[in-house]
Amino acid sequence: MCDGTVQQGLRPWHAQCNTCRYESAALQVSINEAQAHAAIDEAAREASLKMLRMENFREIVQLARTHGAPGARRLLDVGSAHGWFLEAAAPHFDVLGIEPDAAVGSKAAARGLPVRPGYFPAALAPDETFDAIVFNDVIEHIPDIRSAIAACHARLNPGGILVLNLPNSRGFFYRLSKWLTRAGLPGAFERMWQKSLPSPHLHYFDPANLTSLLQGAGFTHVHSAELAALRADGLKERLAYVGKPNPVKLNTQYLAIRAMIPLLGLFPSDIIVGIYRRG
Repeated sequence: MCDGTVQQGLRPWHAQCNTCRYESAALQVSINEAQAHAAIDEAAREASLKMLRMENFREIVQLARTHGAPGARRLLDVGSAHGWFLEAAAPHFDVLGIEPDAAVGSKAAARGLPVRPGYFPAALAPDETFDAIVFNDVIEHIPDIRSAIAACHARLNPGGILVLNLPNSRGFFYRLSKWLTRAGLPGAFERMWQKSLPSPHLHYFDPANLTSLLQGAGFTHVHSAELAALRADGLKERLAYVGKPNPVKLNTQYLAIRAMIPLLGLFPSDIIVGIYRRG
């Protein structure tokens, strides 16, 4: 983000810039849907994430309404997955989702949600433009992130906003995972990067270097916010999915982490939202 020198990070596949703090991963991305679904228990994953994401999505919709241009209606959700964000945004916007995973996208479409199969921006017609484009936990998975952001600029109407919801490299749990890695325990760090999954994280940003990237692409920073990385509702399901611990360990982890939730507000969250207006 700063034209500095990217250096070897904490693992052989991890790199970081010591000037702007941008981090990247040389991890393999699979586009084989059969392999992806074999590696992921989608029902368990949905149960582990839904409560947290639905609460966060409602907050993002409110931010989009607050900072969108007057009269903004057309909203594109890139990587719409189960369609939860489309459901949250539909009362306020004319929504469209794009989802490359046909199995996941078809389930959302079967519920009556406007989901188009394919990848952004190839799945769009040449003249389709929007007042808001949203990436929820998606932009950090895209290898050529600069091309994706340039496509957003081209597809936004004048005054339109780009909303990026993504992990925060300054977040409490991410920084804790780096400390554990230096202590010889890399498991949490590898999970933060989703190393073992078909679509791992390839980028980690903080609000400052993310804004630098977007300003270089012709966007103006409008607003930054943090979202809850943990909520009590759905926490046990999330712990069960991520670590698959035995019942005793699961309940111990659940009680310990739930007790920590009120204290997490004292530290930077592991989830950030940036809103940027097309120049």
